[in-house]
Amino acid sequence: MHPDQVYMQRCLDLARRALGRTAPNPLVGAVVVRDGEIVGEGFHPQAGQPHAEVFALATAGERARGATLYVNLEPCNHHGRTPPCTEAVIAAGIQRVVVGMIDPDQRVQGSGVARLQQAGLEVTVGVEEADCQTLNEAFSFRVINGRPLGLLKYAMTLDGKIATSAGHSAWITGPEARTWVHHLRASCDAVVIGGNTLRRDDPHLTTRQADGHQPLRVVMSRTLNLPEEAHLWKTDCAPTLVLTQEGTDPQRQDALRQRGVDVVELPELRPAAAMAYFHQRGFLSVLWECGGILTAQAIQDRAIQKVFAFIAPKIIGGQQAPSPVADLGLTAMNDALPLEQVRVDAIGPDCLIQGYLKMSHP
Repeated sequence: MHPDQVYMQRCLDLARRALGRTAPNPLVGAVVVRDGEIVGEGFHPQAGQPHAEVFALATAGERARGATLYVNLEPCNHHGRTPPCTEAVIAAGIQRVVVGMIDPDQRVQGSGVARLQQAGLEVTVGVEEADCQTLNEAFSFRVINGRPLGLLKYAMTLDGKIATSAGHSAWITGPEARTWVHHLRASCDAVVIGGNTLRRDDPHLTTRQADGHQPLRVVMSRTLNLPEEAHLWKTDCAPTLVLTQEGTDPQRQDALRQRGVDVVELPELRPAAAMAYFHQRGFLSVLWECGGILTAQAIQDRAIQKVFAFIAPKIIGGQQAPSPVADLGLTAMNDALPLEQVRVDAIGPDCLIQGYLKMSHP
C-alpha cells in the first residue's frame, strides 16, 4: 500500500472515533507527516468544536512547517462556527495537502483546494476516495438532498418471518449480529420504531456501550396507546422521543414528559414528516427498526435509502407470521424494488445483505 493510502486510512480511523457525535457536521480525521513520521493528528469531535486539521496542526506545532497534511475531507474555506481551515493550514507552513474527497457542501465544493493551490501548496485529491465517500455518505446525502440518510435494519428467518404467528421475535439472529447492530446504532443520530414494536418487544434500542454514543430513541404513535412501563421510558441511559399527531391525548403526553420523555406533535404523522423534523434537528442518519407496516410507509415516503437485512438460518413457518415489509401495493414481480451495490457478509451464523434502494440512491 502506498504511504498516502496508509496515512489516509489513519485519517479515517481517527474520524470514526466521533461516530454518531458530529451531526450536522461530517466525520473528519487529519494527520501531519514529516520525513515519514506522524508528527500530529486529530479528529473533529462534534459540531461547534475545532475541525480535525486544527487539532492535528496544534499537535504538530513547528514540525508542521514543510510537512504533508492528510485529511479525508477537503478543508473548509468559509467562516462557519469556526474559522476557515485553509487559512490555518497555510499559516502553519504545510507544503503538501492530500485530500480524500471534495466536500459536497456548496460553501466548499473545491474552493478549499483552490485556496490552498493559490497559496502555492501542492494538493493531491482522491486518495482512498471510495472509503472516504462511504464514511461520510450520510453527510453527503443530507447536503445534497436536504434530509437525513434513512437506514432500514431488520432480521428475519430463512422463510422471511420477523416473528412467530404468536408475535414472539427474540432472538432471530445470534449474538454476533446483535453486536453488529449495536455498532450500527452507535453511528446513527436516531433509531425509530412504531407503537406496535414497543408493545410487542419492549426494546432497549441502545448500543450497550456505557461510554459510547447513544442515538435518540424514537417511537411514532398516532394514538399514544403505549405501555405504562417500558425500557424506553428509562431515559437515564439514553434519550427518548415520542412523535405523535397534533392534539393526541394531552394527558398521556404530560405523563410521558414527567418520565423524562420528549413528546413532539406533528401535523401529519408520516415517515416523511418525521424525516423533515429530524433534518431540522441537524441529524445525518436515521435508523428504522420498525415493524412491517411502518417500514412500508417509510419506503413509500422515500425515507429509506439503505437496507441492512439479516437472514438467520432458521425456518419458523406460519401463514400469519409477520414479514419485514407490509403491503407496498406492488402486484407484479417486475415492480419489485431492487437493491444496488449489494454486499453479502456472514455475521456469525447469520447472513447480512446490504444495499441501496434503487428508487432513492444517495
